[in-house]
Amino acid sequence: MEGVFYLSVILIFLIASRGISGQSCEGRCGDKLESCSCHATCASLRNCCVDYTEYCIDITPYSGTIFGGTDFVVLNAHFNQSSQIICRFNYDIHTVGYVDADSRCHCISPLLYESGWVPLQISTDNGTNFSRRGTWLSVHPGKLDPSLKATIINSTQWQYYGTPNVGGKLRMTWNTSQVGAQKVNIEVWGYMEKGDPYSDSWQGNWEYLYSIGRDIPNNGDFSFLPKPAEKTFSDWELGCLRVSSSSHPDGAWNVHAVWTEDHVLAWHLEENFRLDSAAWALNKCIAWDQLEEKLPDFLTEIIDCPCTLAQARADTGRFHTDYGCDIEKESVCTYHPGSVHCVRAIQASPNYAAGQQCCYDHTGAQVLTDDSIGGSTPDRAHDWGSPPFLKPPRVPGFSHWIYDVLSFYYCCLWSDNCHYYFKRRPSSDCRTYQAPKAGVVFGDPHFITFDGVSYSFNGKGEYTIMVSESNELIIQGRTEPVISTNGTTVKATKLSAVAMREGTSDIIEVRLSKSQDQLQVLWNQMLLTFSEQSWMDLKGVFVFSPATTNVTVMFPSGVGIELRLRVGTISTTVLLPEALKGSTSGLLGKMNDDPKDDLVTSDGHTVSDQDNAEEVFKFGASWSIANESTLFTYDSEHLLNTYFHAPKHDASFRPVFSIPEDPHDPFVVQASELCSGKGSQYCRYDTLITHSLEMGNATKVSFLEHMSVMEDLKPVVSCGWLAPPTNGKKEGTRYTLGAVLVLSCDSGYLLSGSKKRTCQETGQWSGEITTSYDFMLLVLLE
Repeated sequence: MEGVFYLSVILIFLIASRGISGQSCEGRCGDKLESCSCHATCASLRNCCVDYTEYCIDITPYSGTIFGGTDFVVLNAHFNQSSQIICRFNYDIHTVGYVDADSRCHCISPLLYESGWVPLQISTDNGTNFSRRGTWLSVHPGKLDPSLKATIINSTQWQYYGTPNVGGKLRMTWNTSQVGAQKVNIEVWGYMEKGDPYSDSWQGNWEYLYSIGRDIPNNGDFSFLPKPAEKTFSDWELGCLRVSSSSHPDGAWNVHAVWTEDHVLAWHLEENFRLDSAAWALNKCIAWDQLEEKLPDFLTEIIDCPCTLAQARADTGRFHTDYGCDIEKESVCTYHPGSVHCVRAIQASPNYAAGQQCCYDHTGAQVLTDDSIGGSTPDRAHDWGSPPFLKPPRVPGFSHWIYDVLSFYYCCLWSDNCHYYFKRRPSSDCRTYQAPKAGVVFGDPHFITFDGVSYSFNGKGEYTIMVSESNELIIQGRTEPVISTNGTTVKATKLSAVAMREGTSDIIEVRLSKSQDQLQVLWNQMLLTFSEQSWMDLKGVFVFSPATTNVTVMFPSGVGIELRLRVGTISTTVLLPEALKGSTSGLLGKMNDDPKDDLVTSDGHTVSDQDNAEEVFKFGASWSIANESTLFTYDSEHLLNTYFHAPKHDASFRPVFSIPEDPHDPFVVQASELCSGKGSQYCRYDTLITHSLEMGNATKVSFLEHMSVMEDLKPVVSCGWLAPPTNGKKEGTRYTLGAVLVLSCDSGYLLSGSKKRTCQETGQWSGEITTSYDFMLLVLLE
């Protein structure tokens, strides 16, 4: 994916050589004007207005922490040294910018109570007119690259400071280039939420508290010996430290700075905490428990957890890795000891903006709080926040800390009273979890529908991969002819772009780059770069791209679309939740567990013979789209001429329907060696039609990956958690089909009922309910 620098160079060249005069982009960014364009596509179409880069600004870096303090520069625009720069974010938050010696404009990002892209406007006349426009990406602290934060050394010491045997000096470090000053101040900032929960008065608030270092050298290293803060400050239990230039007054808002991760401020709590931290924490825990009693019950509206780690990692439309417990990064899983991986529900619950967290042990089994302190826990406030953000409990990260993490410190980490916490945050088991259904498009291109029908459709054009009226979901695909390794056009096609939208969400398009070795992501026709952030919060959709060959798109309905680059083609997996059953149509069929009605044309005719290649081809062609409904971007002469100003299904392109079997073709033997087992027909066709073992192998890999996903998403029978007998114990913490629990009594008690119980296919435990009786009491009664 082309980066900001590459795109900027293109823009400079195009506008210098082909700029179109006559109209201005001032106040018109995003518009297509009569004689030129201020639209994001103008660079590649070579029709930008002359002043496009002056007013439709590009910036670097394009993202920074939600705390603010990032200094970013406007690219490809010239500013007067006398300009009075005011930067406006989200239409109402102002920061003071400046012009450097190279006539480049700089802005400082502000503290925001939301994540995602926010509108950016720049004034050069001290705020009278805001004629230059762009966007800024506000990032959740947990998702920010660690190199962009100040680092607290030995985080355990910071978190437990003041508890028995934990003290001494605390140390932090930072990258000195992130604060442009020779001398810096180290400030303590705190976060608190006040007002009646779930009312208009409920507000979150960051405030400057005090400084622990002033005029210290900006050498990237600072240590201090904490002491209890004054009462007015020690009430702030959540916060972080900020490093900023000593030239600014204490607590100055929105100045160039670097922040630590937000953390519990154990090290500055009142003296009573240090005298008896367990008793102090218990009082806090009980107060939290009493508050929870008064708050609405959010547990009934959150999604159930997947039964296994395999399900949790495969259900990418609804669950995503918890950054604090990631098996890929060998995380410590501080808050979930015994777990190796946790996931979070991507979407917050509808009414209370609550979250779900699901954790798993090394065997892949779910860890429950009834068995372990490291069990899965739901959250009153979703860690990642939720639209419209700004107010509790939707403030990203911070609301979650206040209602779900501080209480864990009170009840579990600083005292041994986890029963209070788990009473309010019990694990959700998986008895009502329903895995999604998966459909896939891969290779040249082959389709496997949600109900398991497989076929090939090598039409050239733009088609409806799937549509669902129930949630207004549209997924469209563009195909283009395959070019062989010797440069000739092959009579087969491949998926080269996928565009999608749900309801009124932003439109996301994923397509092959010109070099076909990367995936490009377009957001409402504007190129997105993931060079700084792998996760994007957009309107009605999330996009995750950890590599230039890997994109996952997630919609609020729980639909997930996984797009992977496979040797010059896009392999696309669509995951649909059970709620969409019976409401889908298109090339991936009708998801209703009935394969007979999967191949239905757009006008309602069912393919009578699914093995008839000609009939299947006509079915596929019927799902070509119209310009009026297209979601695609046409930002080159090639795309305009080939797809926009041409038939959406190219009837003149006739693919090869059957596998060519030329005995003199050396690829026949090689294909037989490469392609074997289930799905070999796809590998064999693509190898022989393209004369490329690499393409054939890519098709094989895509098919096997789909089979693996299907295996991971198989329904799992769960019998639910089973309690040990009173005054007894239980061996075993698995509760899925075939799991065996062994029950026994403590000394002095007798067991009644089954000693061993097995989870059965019915979802019920075998045997009789197990109880215990006091042996001495029975003797006395006799």
